[in-house]
Amino acid sequence: MKEYLLLFRNASAENAYLSTSQEMAEDMPKWQAWIGSIAMQGKLVHTAPMEYNGTIVSSAGDTNNPYKEANSVLVSGFLICKADSFHEVQEWSKTCPILQYPNSSVEIRPLIPFPTN
Repeated sequence: MKEYLLLFRNASAENAYLSTSQEMAEDMPKWQAWIGSIAMQGKLVHTAPMEYNGTIVSSAGDTNNPYKEANSVLVSGFLICKADSFHEVQEWSKTCPILQYPNSSVEIRPLIPFPTN
């Protein structure tokens, strides 16, 4: 089985996530069910939401803001899973709860293992 990184992107407000606390609480059972279905297959490696605040480190210096795309979309969480095929992960991603929000997406990136010798 190969490992995959799923990046969850969602629109944001000026200095915070767009979702309210109430919306997040209402969404939690959907996320638990979705992640739970992957975990029950023994294919969940790790997952976590991300705090809004972040620091970007570059050769030009540090910036104390999260990276946002031009339309205020930013990475809000991730999931690492293992699967038999890219298609399998793509099908899971199509049912991800984040897709209910405008401008949201799931980016799937196959991971390359480091050589062991």
